[in-house]
Amino acid sequence: MCRQPKRCVASRVAGDIRLVVNPAGGKQKWARMEYRLDCLFFRGHMPCVPHKERGVHCASCPEYVRREGRILLIKLGAAGDVIRTTPLLHPLRRDYPRHVLSWLTRSPELLPGLVDDPLPLDTSSLAWLGQTQFDLVINLDKDREACAIATAVAAPRKLGYVLGEDGLPQPVDDGPAREKYLTGLFDDVNQACRLSYLEEIFAICGYVFAGEEYILDRPRPAREFTLPIGKTLVGLNTGCGGRWTSRLWPEPSWQALADGLQKAGHGVVLLGGPLEDAKNQRLAAVTGATYPGHFDLQTFIGLVDRCDLVVTAVTMAMHIALGLGKKMVLFNNIFNSHEFELYGRGVVLAPEQECTCFFAPRCHNDNFCMETLRPSTVHRAVSDLLEEA
Repeated sequence: MCRQPKRCVASRVAGDIRLVVNPAGGKQKWARMEYRLDCLFFRGHMPCVPHKERGVHCASCPEYVRREGRILLIKLGAAGDVIRTTPLLHPLRRDYPRHVLSWLTRSPELLPGLVDDPLPLDTSSLAWLGQTQFDLVINLDKDREACAIATAVAAPRKLGYVLGEDGLPQPVDDGPAREKYLTGLFDDVNQACRLSYLEEIFAICGYVFAGEEYILDRPRPAREFTLPIGKTLVGLNTGCGGRWTSRLWPEPSWQALADGLQKAGHGVVLLGGPLEDAKNQRLAAVTGATYPGHFDLQTFIGLVDRCDLVVTAVTMAMHIALGLGKKMVLFNNIFNSHEFELYGRGVVLAPEQECTCFFAPRCHNDNFCMETLRPSTVHRAVSDLLEEA
């Protein structure tokens, strides 16, 4: 970029730039500056990463890589769903190392650095997608919005879900995409499924899941917190959002667990967002557990990273903890327990009373099943996992 506009005039000529320089007291000099539209790192509207980090120019850049194509991944979903889709980046980056990978999502701030082009779901992204050719489009969301976008984007190959002529979502083929499609239509089919979510989405993309880990970038620099020193830290994520109250563990149970863990010599850190703030303040006052407060997403990730083990229901915090490689005690009552991949670092606990509210956000029974998950059972699971470590 020219920093002396009175002495410098730039004009684009047939794919390169001629730079006119008027040094003080000198003659005009012409320099030819090249740029490579086909480079994997070229962005067009801003300096590329090699230039920003090392000041290199296209003509002499040792990092030039010829771009071979573009891939679009569509996973709009909830933040937790976005995080748990990141293992798919392992085979995609392996098989398409010279393709630009764009990911369209409502949570671009959660995407790791392996994604070349994080796209927020907004009008700017949609306008660009409508004018760009892709080699492959993968849509893993079965809702109408995501399917409409996947249908509209130009690509010779598409995987996952699109819109049919009747305006309804449908699988692209009769293979794994159709099988997962059916689990979203019929509860009994979902309950009978024995595949994890990762096994399902890998199969949709033609891969076999082999234990590929979540990819979640840690915040840099990480914020410091005042936490118990010299103790194993157990994070208690006490909420699950305002919509899914059918998953909530009663507050007295959290209190009993916090008391028991601290008596056993562990440090207890209360985790949650704005909806859990009042509850966590009460628990901290009664039990003496540490409650640093609620934070923005990146700070929260840094806080979870300080914990050795996390106790949680099925929430975004669960996927953050998995992405950070933490041990985990996971509460589950309304989902198929086979869908979760804990990588051998966790255990799934269900209430003693069988839950009949499958995939229901609100409990519709007279007796709430989560009240039958005993704090002693959870404490024992925490102790077993920490002893293994």
